[in-house]
Amino acid sequence: MAKLYVVPTPIGNLGDITFRAIEVLKSVDLILAEDTRTSGKLLKHYEISTPVQAYHMHNEHRNTDYFVAMIANGKTLALISDAGTPAISDPGFMLVRSCVKNNIVVECLPGATAFVPALVDSGLPSDRFVFEGFLPHKKGRKKRLEALINETRTLIFYESPFRIKKTLVQMSEYFGADRQAVVARELSKIYESVNRGTLKNLVEQIDEGLLKEKGEIVLLVSGKPEEKRKSNSQ
Repeated sequence: MAKLYVVPTPIGNLGDITFRAIEVLKSVDLILAEDTRTSGKLLKHYEISTPVQAYHMHNEHRNTDYFVAMIANGKTLALISDAGTPAISDPGFMLVRSCVKNNIVVECLPGATAFVPALVDSGLPSDRFVFEGFLPHKKGRKKRLEALINETRTLIFYESPFRIKKTLVQMSEYFGADRQAVVARELSKIYESVNRGTLKNLVEQIDEGLLKEKGEIVLLVSGKPEEKRKSNSQ
């Protein structure tokens, strides 16, 4: 049966891919990749010779219907992103939604997602959390932070190394400088690091060179304590 496979790929270490993911990528008719050059390294490493075509945020609007029609006509496709699980702060949602709308089978394989190991490593409560992905760069950023001020669950964000200090400073202003937070960087890679402390401490760690502003970053912030939230509402 023709279908769309959503296939997670390693977030850094090439060994973090499942046997099943490799089997699927070798068996499908076509692989849709966010960046064919980046994915090419992974595919070459595992000797996967399946044809690859680009599918990313700049062409998904015009190409989604074409790929849905391809599956409807009997082809099986696999969707991968540069790293992690497609559609999690990456292209994929639009294609999955369109497949579902057209009664096409979608199967997402389990696999790597950066925020899960970051959450477990953080030491912050992991039983209840909110994944926010990337904050808006400009428009809507203030509104988004304001909406999260009273959130009691652990907050999880993805952030660029170019904006991490600015984000920590802004969060100190909105959430309080003493709010506990964690910056998990380059997970599964050679220079992996996890820095913990208050929002204020983490800004100081950047200034002192103890926290590197490079690589892929997952930022976690503790939720607002229940007691403080209740007392403020009285």
